[in-house]
Amino acid sequence: MVEISAAAVRALRDRTDLPMMDCKKALVEANGDEELAIEILRQQGKKASDKRKDNPTSEGRFFVAVAEDGSQAALVEVLCESAPVAKSEAFLALGEKCAQQLLNGPGAATAEELLSQPAPGTSGTLNDVYEDVCNKIREKIVVNRLVKVGGPVGAYVHHDGKTAVLFQAEGANGTSEVLKDVAMHIAALKPTVTHPEELDQAAVAAERARLSEEAKASGKPANIIDKIVDGRMKTYYVEQGVLVEQPFAKDDSKTVGKALADAGLKAVGFTRLVLGG
Repeated sequence: MVEISAAAVRALRDRTDLPMMDCKKALVEANGDEELAIEILRQQGKKASDKRKDNPTSEGRFFVAVAEDGSQAALVEVLCESAPVAKSEAFLALGEKCAQQLLNGPGAATAEELLSQPAPGTSGTLNDVYEDVCNKIREKIVVNRLVKVGGPVGAYVHHDGKTAVLFQAEGANGTSEVLKDVAMHIAALKPTVTHPEELDQAAVAAERARLSEEAKASGKPANIIDKIVDGRMKTYYVEQGVLVEQPFAKDDSKTVGKALADAGLKAVGFTRLVLGG
């Protein structure tokens, strides 16, 4: 049997970040061949992962990547079993690489498709990185939802990593700070739609009719009833969660729509995701 030196064990430990005893056992089984020992450790990690395949993944975080010119953005949700893992260096590196590749690569419709692509900054694939992380952490990890959108776009991930927003606009000012500000607004205020036209139009018509009857019954002059109704409909839109009609969280003296217009932008749509939702 090949003698396994402490230096060889430490070298394998440095490469894999796995326990010294596991590294020594793998080197013994591989007769000192470091590459074979790494493959043995990977296979052991896969077996450990298979045993945890039914475990719930209620922790994790979102990762976003935005083009420097604001022309596009990518969002990736990565789930795991425990909160400490969601904060670990290896987990964070995996998520960041996934988001960067989704942004800068050809795109992907599924996690499997994304993981088959190159991992930024490495010579391997994202799946190689994923397997190494799973092997190191020995916990179930799932690359879950993927979103890639065109811009101008603003992105925001809450400090706990569990709420994420991509906000899309139109206009030439793709690097405006207001894009991120609106994304933060969406995370906090939870609008349901972007524009009034996206609401149930039958419900909108019924509310307008109700307000018109109310205004007429009050004895208001006919020439100002429409103005009164229009003003009250804005309140209705806010109550229904219409983004562009909501008071802007950063400056509630104006609506979100007005804040965007001041920056030469117009709202198009948004994606707001909550972890595991």
